[in-house]
Amino acid sequence: MTDSMIIGKRKFDFGTRTYIMGILNVTPDSFSDGGSYNTLDAALKQAERLQNTGCDILDIGGESTRPGHTKLSDEEEIARVAPVIEAVKKNFDLPVSLDTYKYEVARAGLEAGADLINDIWGLRYDEGQMARLIAEHDVPCCLMHNRDHTNYENLIPDITADLQNTLDIARKAGIAENKIILDPGVGFGKTYEQNLEVLAHLRNLSDPELDGLDFPWLLGASRKSVIGLTLDLPASEREEGTLVTTVMAVEAGWQFVRVHDAEKNARAIRMTEAILRCR
Repeated sequence: MTDSMIIGKRKFDFGTRTYIMGILNVTPDSFSDGGSYNTLDAALKQAERLQNTGCDILDIGGESTRPGHTKLSDEEEIARVAPVIEAVKKNFDLPVSLDTYKYEVARAGLEAGADLINDIWGLRYDEGQMARLIAEHDVPCCLMHNRDHTNYENLIPDITADLQNTLDIARKAGIAENKIILDPGVGFGKTYEQNLEVLAHLRNLSDPELDGLDFPWLLGASRKSVIGLTLDLPASEREEGTLVTTVMAVEAGWQFVRVHDAEKNARAIRMTEAILRCR
């Protein structure tokens, strides 16, 4: 695995701490915060709040990916995210990630100033256009595991194999390996029990000695249904469950967590890392 990665103007050193990707959904229908930040003023206030409470990267998304979401046209999604990216880059010193699987949206987002592309389909949504775009712009990317079904023979090895396919697409397009982050896709193409199994085997995914993939890893479990179903709680009350998943990611040596509440997760990370340093 690479020792560090440049995202925007910031260097992220791996092996020193777990970094926070803060979620900014500029959508009316996201499962947790839909409608809260879909005006420019509200989005900028939330970006400031995230920056001031521990966020290291801001992940901006314009289309909800919750079950049953309404798919947007490229034009609609661009109209949502491009002005926010431009305004955030103008007003804050934060690297900006764009959460999209559509290469035309990614192109517009990069032109607006995005520093990283966060692709929930791991370059497999199109015929290679997204991969070529990322390579052309030489920007980092987060590539997530996803399937359109939940049929697995052996979950963790199957996820690793699928991600190897994603990595093959990236290499063929010319994306540098030191610009790739992987995400196991909690909540995507997996049943409740399979999501729990992913969370129970984070180290297996990221440790090459356990047949894992030697890349930086990001965990995106914040407030997701696996927490809601376990605790029987709505999205607005799933923060304690989210903090548990964050602690597990830190223990497994993961480099990033993607969360809604930067402040609480930053505190959980600092406490976990303090304990681990004494081992």
